[in-house]
Amino acid sequence: MQTRTLGSTGPAVSTVGLGAMSMSGAYGAADRTESIATVHAALEAGVTLIDTADFYAMGHNELLLAEALRGRDRDGYTLSVKFGMLRGPGPGAGGHDGRPEAVKNFLAYSLTRLGTDHIDIYRPARLDPAVPIEETVGAIKEMIDAGYVRHLGLSEVDAATIRRAHAVHPVADLQIEYSLISRAVEADVLPTLRELGIGLTAYGVLGRGLISGHWTAGRTAGPGDARAFSPRFASENVAHNLALVDALRRVAEAKGCTVAQLAIAWVCAQGEDIVPLVGARTRERLAEALPATELTFTADDLAEIEKAMPRGAARGDRYPSAFMSGLGVGN
Repeated sequence: MQTRTLGSTGPAVSTVGLGAMSMSGAYGAADRTESIATVHAALEAGVTLIDTADFYAMGHNELLLAEALRGRDRDGYTLSVKFGMLRGPGPGAGGHDGRPEAVKNFLAYSLTRLGTDHIDIYRPARLDPAVPIEETVGAIKEMIDAGYVRHLGLSEVDAATIRRAHAVHPVADLQIEYSLISRAVEADVLPTLRELGIGLTAYGVLGRGLISGHWTAGRTAGPGDARAFSPRFASENVAHNLALVDALRRVAEAKGCTVAQLAIAWVCAQGEDIVPLVGARTRERLAEALPATELTFTADDLAEIEKAMPRGAARGDRYPSAFMSGLGVGN
């Protein structure tokens, strides 16, 4: 596994990272034993970046990772943790909290659940509209100075917010959705990151499974699967989107790889400053994803991929309408 450095100030990490959200029920029930085995398999394959959030199943994901990582060399992996999303005991979200005192409170709980004395990259999951980003970042800077955090990250914010945060403390990376069907970052955000020397960790590289090659027409999301509320999986949009996947499949077959491998490799090919997060929750899916790091594309290959899945071709927003206003960029 090769490595990439997250920006000019961030850590060196594996070319792809492991996103752990799906191991805690985001897309339906997950098997705890298989999830832990998948984390172990990722580490053994050289994956060093592991991404989680304190609100993934209300701490379940952090506790799961603590179990999976117990006894491992702490310097052998990089933990990226998001915080700040408020929840209640029922379904739905309750806003965001970026107050300095909340930052330190969230961090204390994450350190305990994860069983570690530091977080490698700590980031607000979304911008709190009631708190200036300078105050949120200032609190994280204090935690960096105190040794509880190694690097500052951001998530789903626009170019102006990136600049304001970076002026307080150097930002290692921005985590944001980036895939063949979610390319809004290319307009303003990605150029800003490159101007400032900030890396990008891309989530949703398989469009939550939509462009993995495994989602089929007529399939419906099961109980607890957030895709049941995703506009891109809605009945009026999914057939169109799967037709794009079929076109991409023909390119993948000519290249001798799977659709998922092609989609992951495309993100890798957009720059050495980009690290895709693979949301595998089984060893089988992880084993399919990892060979993507070895794929290379010619200019003709990239042109064929663009022809199969042009920018902006997908139908439906990437989140339900209630969540779109909290994002730094659109689709």
